[in-house]
Amino acid sequence: MNSFVHRTAHKTLVVQLQAGGTGRCPVLAHLGYDATDPFAVTAVFSHDGRVLARWRLDREMLAEGLRGPVGVGDVRFSPVSTGVWEEVRMEFLGDARSDGGRQHAVVFAWAPALASFLRETREIVPPGREEVRVDDFLASVIAGG
Repeated sequence: MNSFVHRTAHKTLVVQLQAGGTGRCPVLAHLGYDATDPFAVTAVFSHDGRVLARWRLDREMLAEGLRGPVGVGDVRFSPVSTGVWEEVRMEFLGDARSDGGRQHAVVFAWAPALASFLRETREIVPPGREEVRVDDFLASVIAGG
C-alpha cells in the first residue's frame, strides 16, 4: 500500500498570461498535487471566476523548466531572467482553430513560488518513490475515466 495516498498540496499564484500577440494580463494559476497521481501537477488558470484552461503537467518536466528549456510538444517550459525577476515561461498549444491554426498561450510564473510548490510536492512523494497502482489505473481506463 502506498504510504503517500491522500496527501495533497495546493498553491494559488498570480501569473501573467500572454495570448494572441497581446500584452500580459494577470490571471490566477491554481496548482494542485495529489499523491495518488504522483507524476502530475494540475494547473487550472482562471480569471474573474471563470476557468480559462486546465492542464495536467508532468511534475519532473516542470522542475526541469526551472533550470532550462524543456518540452517539444504541446507544453514547453523555460526559465526567463529579467535582471532581478526570475520567471518560468510556460507555453501551451491547444485545440485547432477554424482558420487551421492552434490556440496558443504563454504564461509567466514567478520561479521562486513555483519552486516552493514543487518542493512541497517532493515532501509528499520524493522523486523515485512514486508508485502507480496499475490495477486502479486499468479499472479507470476500462470504465472510460
